Amino acid sequence: MSTRLGTPERPLYVAIIGAGPSGFYAAGALFKEDIVVHVDMFERLPAPHGLVRYGVAPDHQNIKAVSKVYDRTAKEPGFRFFGNVEFGRDITHDELRRHYDAIIYAVGAQTDRRLNIPGEDLPNSMSATEFVAWYNGHPYFADLAPDLSVESAVVVGAGNVAMDVARILAKSADELRHTDIADHALAALAESQIKEIHILARRGPAQVKFTNAEIREFGHLENADPIVFERELKLDPASSASIKDDTAAQKNIDYLRAYAEIGATGKPRRVYFRFLLSPVEIIGEDGRIVAVRAEKNQLRPTLTGYINAYGTGEYEEIPAGLVLRAVGYKGIPLPGVPYDPRTGVIPNDVGRVMNPETDKLVPGEYVVGWAKRGPTGVIGTNKPDAVETVNSLLEDLQAGKLPPAPEPDPDRVVALLEERGVPYVSIDDWWKLNELEIQAGKEQGRPRVKFVHIDEMLEILGKRVARTAQDTP
Repeated sequence: MSTRLGTPERPLYVAIIGAGPSGFYAAGALFKEDIVVHVDMFERLPAPHGLVRYGVAPDHQNIKAVSKVYDRTAKEPGFRFFGNVEFGRDITHDELRRHYDAIIYAVGAQTDRRLNIPGEDLPNSMSATEFVAWYNGHPYFADLAPDLSVESAVVVGAGNVAMDVARILAKSADELRHTDIADHALAALAESQIKEIHILARRGPAQVKFTNAEIREFGHLENADPIVFERELKLDPASSASIKDDTAAQKNIDYLRAYAEIGATGKPRRVYFRFLLSPVEIIGEDGRIVAVRAEKNQLRPTLTGYINAYGTGEYEEIPAGLVLRAVGYKGIPLPGVPYDPRTGVIPNDVGRVMNPETDKLVPGEYVVGWAKRGPTGVIGTNKPDAVETVNSLLEDLQAGKLPPAPEPDPDRVVALLEERGVPYVSIDDWWKLNELEIQAGKEQGRPRVKFVHIDEMLEILGKRVARTAQDTP
């Protein structure tokens, strides 16, 4: 008779792919259960915390404080961290299935959606994802070097990410100097020549996706005035009806109306909130962006009640030298893992991974976060989402639907990584890097000064180990 999984005699072995909020919430939920569980977390970067470290704006330190919760989870006796390990390259899907009873994918939505318009690939046209990663010190984007010598920028989108990048462009270096913004970004922003930031929303003010807190901040910038045109705040009947009982949407419009009434006060920069405009072309001259051509829209409700934007055939050109698109994210496929290219998520039923070809569940495989539901919600939204998935895993465990690993030996993974010369970063290694960042920050009156190059992190840890040729990306 086989020993039951989750007992001292036979612990439940779980691999989590991704060390962002959803991955840590899943690990935390597992450790709260009355079972014996060992969790190994694999992350392609040396540092954990995902979007909290590399996505949350540096001037929102209160949000970044949630990482303390993840650190408590990382101190659980049954937790191990394998940073600088890429799933599918350094360790394979089949190897994890061989040594773990369950795999939880917590890989987020790693790429951005495109506008698919002419000129989108001109220099200095990029996704907000890239720009955010650049100023947050993401190692893959540290050398992005956006050209901030231009005088006008266009931000496409009306969600919190659009607000973040517009606000960072609008702020003075002094406003950013005491945050954990990457040093290279602070230096570049201190020399920025940008005077105008135009935020373009495809629909109207009633349909924006940013929060009250995000729009409120624009009224307190030292260096920039928010500019709103009263004529663009007029709501059509369907929009008015749609926010009748939505206090958050009404509050957003209250802020916008207040900005329209106040107007410019003489600050050196201006942030224009524009509505009912869809970019149709990024115009370039001599290889440089000079303007964005946008079509004016009108709103009409569809048969389902969704209020959609329709082009009017009228156009406007907005001078610009930098274009940032913030129109959504989507996941990318993982080797050996089901993927829906239409939605950009891992197909699932309440977090249980499904094979779309057979419409059957994949035993022992689960998904959380944006890879599960798409890029919606805030960081805290990932906690109940992760608990839901862990509950599915536990239900399968109780029902005997979780097949035990053929070779339940996670230490074999350590041996595989060492055989391949993969310089993985343990949780103790991360504590060392973390302390060095915080200490460097104290010396400058900042929360931390981030390491932004993987080679530097590995060198500090004495882990400059060459990968074999087959493992080189």
